[in-house]
This record gives sequence, C-alpha cells and structure tokens, in this order.
Amino acid sequence: MIKVLELFGGIGAPRKALINLGVEHKSIDYVEWNEKAVRTYNAMFDNRYKPESVVGYSLQPDILVHGSPCQDFSRAGKQYGGNVEDGTRSSLMFETIKIIENLGVWKPKVVIWENVKGVLSKRMISAFNHYLSDMEGLGYTNSFEVLDARNFGIPQARERIFTISTLGNKQFDFSKLRTVPMRNVKEFLEEDVSDKYLIKQPSMISKLPGKDVPGTFGGRMLHEIKEYAWTITTKQMRCPNSGVIKTSKGYRYLTEKECWRLMGFDDEDYYAALKEHPTRQGMMNGTLYHQAGNSIVVQILESIFELLLSGSYEKDRNINKEGQLELFA
Repeated sequence: MIKVLELFGGIGAPRKALINLGVEHKSIDYVEWNEKAVRTYNAMFDNRYKPESVVGYSLQPDILVHGSPCQDFSRAGKQYGGNVEDGTRSSLMFETIKIIENLGVWKPKVVIWENVKGVLSKRMISAFNHYLSDMEGLGYTNSFEVLDARNFGIPQARERIFTISTLGNKQFDFSKLRTVPMRNVKEFLEEDVSDKYLIKQPSMISKLPGKDVPGTFGGRMLHEIKEYAWTITTKQMRCPNSGVIKTSKGYRYLTEKECWRLMGFDDEDYYAALKEHPTRQGMMNGTLYHQAGNSIVVQILESIFELLLSGSYEKDRNINKEGQLELFA
C-alpha cells in the first residue's frame, strides 16, 4: 500500500489519480488551509479532515506531493518570487523542506512539486534553484520538466512545471512518461447551458474575438475555444480567461462543470463538490471555479504515478530496510 501525504492538497488531484489507476493507497494525511477546499475534499473522498497549515508538520509518507500556492510565481500574480525571507504564499514550498528534515531517518522516497512555469523566469529562478539545492542537501536527485495537459489527453493549454525529487541517485526520466493524443474539446462541453453563462458585461463584450488575438496572459482579447481551452483559471469573468464558447445566442463562459472536466475530474466529483457548495439562483459558482483553477490535471499525475510505480500496482511490494516501499523496479 502506497502512503501519500498531500500538502496544499486542494481538491485531491493526487488521490484521484491513484484511484483512477486502481492503486491501493492510503492518504496518511491531507493538509490544506482553505476551508472550502477541505470541505470539497471530504465530500469527494468521504473524509473528515479539518483546515490545517503545513507549518511544522511531521509524518512518514512514501510519496509527498505538494503544489504550493502559485500566485507569487504567476504572471497574473505579484511575482514576489516565493523567497524564504519575504513571507509570501509560495515561500511555503520551503516548509516542505522543513517537514522532510523533521522526519529524520524516514524520508519520502519521492517528492513531487507542481507549480506555474513562471518559477523558471529570471525573477523567480533564484528561489527555484534554492529549493533544488535544499532537496539535494537532503539526499534527493531532482528532475523537472514543463508538462502540457494537451499531451495527456486533456484539451487545455495548461503548462505547469513538475519537479520530481527521488531519494538517492536515481533520476526520474520524464521522457518515459506515457502521453496520449488530445481529445476533442466537444467531449468536455455541456449541451444545454443556462443563459446566465452568456457574456453580457460591456467590458467583456468589447474583448470578444474579432481580431483573433491569442488569449494568453497579457493579451487584450478573449480567445474563442475551438480545439482546446486555455489555462483553467480561478475566475472566468475576466480577461484573459480560459476562453469563450460561441453559441447561437452569442459567446458564453465555460461552466463550472466544464472546468472540472478539463482538469480531469469526473462529473460525480463535481456533483459532490456542488452539494457541499451550492450555486445561488441565477449566479455562477465562484467557489467551484476557484477550486478547479487551483488544482492539478489528474491525467498528468496518473502518468507520473505509473512511471514511479513502474506500472506495477500489486498489494505486496518490496520493503527496504527502513520499512518503506520500493517505488522503482
């Protein structure tokens, strides 16, 4: 049984990936400070976790997954850089270092960190290199790569950096990840959509597709979704956003359910979250948009876990002298 610790756990993409793979696992703990995200996680996985901070945490996982808040590395955020000294949200990634240090002899065999690719920018790279150096000092070998959800079947132009640190000298080989062709975005879109999703705000109407300006961060026009959506963000009623859909009545936003689907979650996951956070009559559900935008694409994690586990999910695995599972063949 694989023991997983989820830090900055959000709505539980790592656990969802392991469930999809049929891997017997135990989430030995889930740590998340956002109360609404915790409620969603509990509703999806039938747990009773409470909001907690990662600061000072101590457990014994085989795999540690952390996706520290991305705002301070994001082009849409403040770009403070997540340095240890500045107290920003992303500096919480260094709390992971402290947690591993506190574990003593027992260290996670694998540490996975996901964040925006802005960590590689000139302003942010020093903090990223500091993190890599600290992990090396703890006995880990680092490997990182920018992965795009479109290469894992999901029609979403979402590029995120994944850093995988393995205990010892063996390096994770991203070139061996299983990739699949991008699916048709129409498979993810709802057919009967309420008029409340139609774009009616004058400020947004003025930015509707016309000159076909790419809908990327820093752009001034909205992108029409044809083959794929742009990055699912925490809000849709803004420019830029994840893209808009052309209908017979005009352009509309993506629905909350569509955003969840484009992050790799099932409709039953969405409905569990919706039951916990009901949508007000005639309104769009900001909580469910936010939770989708803050998550990790499930299918990318599936591919990573497959390679880490060498495609072998049997219950009985080799145990090393420290009592941990051997994750590599």
